[in-house]
Amino acid sequence: MLVNVKFFKKKFLISFFLLITTSLLANEKDQIIAQLNSLNSLEFTFDQLINEKTEKGSCLLEFPGKLKCNYFDDKKKELVINNKRLAITQKRYNKTYHYPISKSPFLNILYKDKLLEIVQSGKLELTDQKIKLVYFVDNEITIFFDKKNLDLEGWEIKDQYNNNINFSLKIVAKNDVFKKGTFKLPEIN
Repeated sequence: MLVNVKFFKKKFLISFFLLITTSLLANEKDQIIAQLNSLNSLEFTFDQLINEKTEKGSCLLEFPGKLKCNYFDDKKKELVINNKRLAITQKRYNKTYHYPISKSPFLNILYKDKLLEIVQSGKLELTDQKIKLVYFVDNEITIFFDKKNLDLEGWEIKDQYNNNINFSLKIVAKNDVFKKGTFKLPEIN
């Protein structure tokens, strides 16, 4: 009988620990979802690593579907996404290229409903300083949040050309209102 009591206590403690851990993970997701729901725009600086090539810059993001990034490179590259269209301008050479983004994994970040779906459905992993959410649809997307303040810190994705993209960001401002025309796509030249 004493063995049964010890077994029951051990089983109860393990079940209780698993329940608490699951509840904590669900609580992290709920807090991230609440923070994302209150977010309308972000201003941030970034480091982007694509297949061993590092790029740096700053961006303005406005939900839904608007992004403008200026790269700190010798070509003075500017990227503008306005809903379903993408334009990349190399100001140094006065060249602009337009692309559709219908298959781009960026759509998962630029639209709050898709980002919320990733948070809700993604597999959550905690480290000492980060919350990592892994989500599988067509491609694997991993999104990182700061564990203390739950701010978005970046993502890892594979683009349509099978490039590994590691994008880390540091938020400068939240919920700013940007001037009209900030996300206007440049003309084709």
